[in-house]
Amino acid sequence: MFELDHDLAQDIVDRAMTILPYNVNVMDNQGLILGSGERERINTRHEGAQLVLANGRVVEIDEHTAAQLKGVQPGINLPLMLDQRIIGVLGLTGEPEQLRTYAELVRMTAEMLLAQRNQQAEQQWRRQRCDDLLALLLDDAGDSPRLLDEARQMGLKPQLPRVPYLFELGLEHGPEQTAEALGGWLMSRYPDSWCLTSSKSSLLWCRPASATVENERLLDKLDGLGWNIFRMALGGQAEGLSDLRRCYRQVGDLLAYGRDVLPQSRLLILARYRLPVMLWRHRNDNALLEVISPLRKVIAKDSSGQLLATLRSWCEHYGQSQACADALGIHRNSLRYRMERIAELSGVDPLRLDGMLALYLGVQLLPHDEQPST
Repeated sequence: MFELDHDLAQDIVDRAMTILPYNVNVMDNQGLILGSGERERINTRHEGAQLVLANGRVVEIDEHTAAQLKGVQPGINLPLMLDQRIIGVLGLTGEPEQLRTYAELVRMTAEMLLAQRNQQAEQQWRRQRCDDLLALLLDDAGDSPRLLDEARQMGLKPQLPRVPYLFELGLEHGPEQTAEALGGWLMSRYPDSWCLTSSKSSLLWCRPASATVENERLLDKLDGLGWNIFRMALGGQAEGLSDLRRCYRQVGDLLAYGRDVLPQSRLLILARYRLPVMLWRHRNDNALLEVISPLRKVIAKDSSGQLLATLRSWCEHYGQSQACADALGIHRNSLRYRMERIAELSGVDPLRLDGMLALYLGVQLLPHDEQPST
């Protein structure tokens, strides 16, 4: 429930007294002065305000009446209303007859300011509660009926199919280019989006599957607006919450994979790297180290990176000799020699399906810092 505080009360006083030649006081719903042009009166009781609170109406105090009350000067005291509830009292010091018109104008302005601050507080609470709900929904225990019901009431639409994106931002962006600000920008342009920030440089965006997004164009747009996007990882479509949690984990693995293996790639799409990303989480297991081991033997004798580039092209062209040779700009005989050299060094035959798969996985899982410079 919204309540007056010292800062807001003093703000009302300061605004009013820049225009009026009268002292202004603002009291809370207990009659305590929170803001005043006479600072020595702050945090003292105002009996005139207590009369307003007791009777729910405007109280005018002349000099004779003021002399009979404690801590009161002649003036007008008016109730401050918010949502049909008295939350405080506005007091103007002076002769009541001279203050009536001013008092109503100041009260109207003060109540408008109260309504604005109340709306801002509600919006901030709503944003925070939505963030808390999203974090709970994406947790493994996020399927409770109570959470789902509250999410629906908050307009989060948990039933919609969604596509998760994970953004990694540079830390040197300005105050207007934070992950939170990026989330606000995306939600304003793609209704029913979910955005969750885990740090200043990381943003999860779950857009509705029905929204059309051209990923390259989106990156260009964000660049033009000043966001320093290091990487954008795009997952698959999730049909429900449990599916979205799985896709969220996958897109996190995809971003980590891209950071270590493809640091120059800003756009990472799970459909393109699904198999190596699935294995990347287990990259330190002995079985996967054995997959990379044959490739490391090739790299040890491949200072120019020629053989690794050839093997990459071989995998990209699915072992089709002519297409691979054309892409490399070499004769098929030169390609055959290189493939024989790769087989000799690695102990794995790339012309066989199992050998090509093993070397393909090695290429896809090889950390960037182990790749020869070309």
